Amino acid sequence: PRNIEELEQEEQYGETPDPLIPPFWLKKEGRMEWFQKKLPDLEVFQSTNLSRAFHDRVLKFSTNQCAIQFFMVWLSPARIFRPRDFLAVETLMKANPHSCLVLISRSLDTRRGYKILKPLLDLGFKILAVTPDLASLVKDTPAETWLKQIKDGERDPGKISLSVQLSNLIRLAVLYKYGGVYLDTDFIVLKDFKGLRNAIGPQEVDQATRKWKTLNNAALVFDKGHPILFDFLQEFATTFDGNTWGHNGPYMLTRVTRRVGNTPGYNLTILGLEAFYPVNWVQIKRFFKKPATEEESKWVDETVLRLSEESYGLHLWNKITRKFVINEGSVIHRLIKSHCILCQDSYDS
Repeated sequence: PRNIEELEQEEQYGETPDPLIPPFWLKKEGRMEWFQKKLPDLEVFQSTNLSRAFHDRVLKFSTNQCAIQFFMVWLSPARIFRPRDFLAVETLMKANPHSCLVLISRSLDTRRGYKILKPLLDLGFKILAVTPDLASLVKDTPAETWLKQIKDGERDPGKISLSVQLSNLIRLAVLYKYGGVYLDTDFIVLKDFKGLRNAIGPQEVDQATRKWKTLNNAALVFDKGHPILFDFLQEFATTFDGNTWGHNGPYMLTRVTRRVGNTPGYNLTILGLEAFYPVNWVQIKRFFKKPATEEESKWVDETVLRLSEESYGLHLWNKITRKFVINEGSVIHRLIKSHCILCQDSYDS
């Protein structure tokens, strides 16, 4: 099957081309030259009053009596922050009502973004959209050199959208600088995260030994300054490959954790498969289907109960499932209805 990272992490700009994907025919030197010409127009690299206020805004917000500090990253336009993405925010706040969520996003740190989030803000939930400042996020980390090399045209950005790479980088840097929980925007959050510390979840386990094989970076829980985050950032910067899907994301986490995960003092927890990825991208289609028989209805009941008891969240693999219809009575429909706040009827879009 097609690589899941390729499917899932592509930026979804609709009919508007992703400005951070180079023309496919360019080779290394051509991509570097292309990027240099594009750099002045790429908003994510620009310094503005809003971006320069990033650190102060996050610090001020994080002292707002947060039970847990959550982060999400949204580098796409606000117009495609769809109901499925809003669902992740909604279920997060339902399961963790006394927590704070920072949405790292230039496009959501706008009037349009405020309008999107207003229904939850009006209910008193602590959510802040804030424009990222790449320079301050990577300052005094191994990734600082990488960012300079990319901007100076000394590093091949690769053929994959740089948005994907920046998302992989930002989640690591923000946890290293501030600590907390990072989540992708394609989760149904099912439980309170209280009690989780310095934890990663696997997306694949060995069927014979039940030991983890591949980790995923869609959900990360770390204390501020945790040493393995430094290791991740160093690996990202030194082995960066913008031409191989997942190399700087899940596979990077997997490489580093295999190498240093048992280091004394790291106190790293590798959770079970059920924590965040109880179903993979091949199997998940069944979770959207309405049960047609008594046996299927029993399976839905058992699955909903098991997920509610064992999983912190269900990763939806949005790149694959975004266009799936959520059938009434399906596992996904049942979970949404029991974990939503506003409970809109538009999660199919």
